[in-house]
Amino acid sequence: MADVIASLRTSAPLVHCLTNVVVSQFTANVLLAAGAAPAMVHSVEEAGALARMAGGVLVNLGTVTSVTAPAMRVAVTEAAGAGRPWVLDPVAVGPLPWRTELAHELLESAPPAAVRGNASEILALDGGTGGRGVDSTDAPEAALAAAGSLARRYGCAVAVSGPQDVLTDGTRVVRLANGHPLLALVTGTGCSLGALVAACTAVTGDALLAATAATGLLTVAAENAATRSAGPGTFAVALIDALYELSPERLAEALDLR
Repeated sequence: MADVIASLRTSAPLVHCLTNVVVSQFTANVLLAAGAAPAMVHSVEEAGALARMAGGVLVNLGTVTSVTAPAMRVAVTEAAGAGRPWVLDPVAVGPLPWRTELAHELLESAPPAAVRGNASEILALDGGTGGRGVDSTDAPEAALAAAGSLARRYGCAVAVSGPQDVLTDGTRVVRLANGHPLLALVTGTGCSLGALVAACTAVTGDALLAATAATGLLTVAAENAATRSAGPGTFAVALIDALYELSPERLAEALDLR
């Protein structure tokens, strides 16, 4: 995992983020602090060209519209055609049927390198009903079987975020117990994690390793940021600094793998 982060900072891959408008700036700053180069392009006219040249592509359904959905379809198709990894963040799938159908359409059109979501979103992708909007009503461990099923079906890694993150490629299972409760009080931390996963898939062909390295980077940085934060506002700023400061060596020392 430390080697993945070291490679990320050496190569500074371009990460094409088709993400939601609520978190675009925060996500871009997270990627920059981690060592990647963000690009936030949502136009159908340019999404394909950028996907072909990017190191990794993120498709985040948080504020998907009838205008941005076609760009997501094009980006996924072109990324797959160019051999570029793409990552799905299925925000709020389950209770919202249109985006749920879109998520399945994208998965079937070109299997992703990874899927990153909360437990309810992962359960919904595997046929469940989902949570309360963007909030999970299930624990990550409860979604492990669904995550494994999705991973085997699409040949990808699945990262289930929560108090203890659970990640699998359908065979291997990793649990990470790093993190801090303030992560849940800042809009965009989960969405930014999806972007970090896309960045890490650009530097390693092992999607489970990429997703685990990205998750470890964000959650260990969160622990460090919390020590100098008075609340969610200062934590959001401190998290960017902590990502920038966290060395691969320090990351390896701080990981709490289960």
